[in-house]
Amino acid sequence: MTQSFFRLKATLHSRRRFLRGAGVCLALPLLDCVHTRAAEGKKKQPQRMLLISNNLGVLPKPFFPTETGTNYTLSPYLKELKDFRNDFTVFSGLSHPAVEGGHSTENCFLTAAKNPTSSGFRNEISLDQYVASQLERETRFTTLNLGVNIDKANRSLSWTRDGVLLPAEDSAAALFKKMFVQGTPSEIALRLHQLKRRGSILDAVTDSTKQFHRGLGSTDRARLDQYFTSVRELENRLHASGEWEQRPKPIPEQAPPEDVVDRSLFFDKFEQMLSMACLALQSDSTRIITFMADAFATPVFRLDQEQKSSTGYHNLSHHGQHPDNLAQLEKADRHQMSLLHQLLTKLSKIEDESGRLLDSTMVLYGSNMGDANTHDNRNLPILLAGGGFKHGQHLAFSRDNNKPLSNLFVSMLDKMGIETDRFGSSTSTLTGLESKS
Repeated sequence: MTQSFFRLKATLHSRRRFLRGAGVCLALPLLDCVHTRAAEGKKKQPQRMLLISNNLGVLPKPFFPTETGTNYTLSPYLKELKDFRNDFTVFSGLSHPAVEGGHSTENCFLTAAKNPTSSGFRNEISLDQYVASQLERETRFTTLNLGVNIDKANRSLSWTRDGVLLPAEDSAAALFKKMFVQGTPSEIALRLHQLKRRGSILDAVTDSTKQFHRGLGSTDRARLDQYFTSVRELENRLHASGEWEQRPKPIPEQAPPEDVVDRSLFFDKFEQMLSMACLALQSDSTRIITFMADAFATPVFRLDQEQKSSTGYHNLSHHGQHPDNLAQLEKADRHQMSLLHQLLTKLSKIEDESGRLLDSTMVLYGSNMGDANTHDNRNLPILLAGGGFKHGQHLAFSRDNNKPLSNLFVSMLDKMGIETDRFGSSTSTLTGLESKS
């Protein structure tokens, strides 16, 4: 990334190339053609994703435009983003089929797992983890999962292949330390020992379960195969983590942040964590970030310097068309839009030899809730900015017969270089969303 941002960059790690045959691996010397291609490859901008969700959504009427296409009139909320009109697309008529049940859908926003209120429900792999499993690891962290006021034990945007919740990091100070503070030699040695021990435990677990594979029914074999796949992925991540532990971390020019601990300062925490997400992308610490703003768990909160909400965010979302409640929610929603504007501004000002960071970063903003007042999980508020798409439009689909939101996810996967026509409940890529190149 930009030289002005760092006093020291992380040590480059060249990929070793091998000839394989008859069970023998032979390391190749560094050839001129390899060096030339590697140098050319550096010019290609890597693709990134920042996936943001507020689990109570926004008021639908001020968010959605009433006109469609490229010449649509910006809605009241989208006017907050007018400077980036040509850098984002707003969507209407999208949702996850059979993902219903009000607040229970918040963990399914990036998984599209159906029937979350049914008995025996098990979540599925989230978009970020799917991307991480398909791409070669090139950054210190495969993904970062962030949150604000989040109930870490019960809510997350990030889920494993086996439907296990990955807890969100809600401390900006801890995240900064993780990304930029180099441990002492003894701390690094301890971390490497812990990683090695975890690998040994995985080996033991894998060996002890392989004997059960034979003689199982097809359903159990498929489940066990999925388990082995998850173990292999985790082993690969542990191995890569060991390598990254031995590399120096980048050193940013800014001082470490201090955590905003007051839960009523929801938007201060929101802004701080978005800044940390931007910092993670700028430093190339990761290229995939999820971020849940847990409005459901937010108590009475500060709307601005002079006003606090009359009740907690959740109770306020059930506004019952009361004018005062609507006015407070609109103020909160506009604040979110202003923070999104601030984020897009930062990403557009950061440049490298390939262009703006915004052009290589897909910023998805949305919610599992179409209308929190009525617990409606249809017609979700969805906005996609950056990432090299042709933007500046309102793509409207049927509000009565929604298109799967996963179709958008498939289009995003394609932009990440992952060739697939299926994710979640997708039926295809999303019609009308085209790449610039």
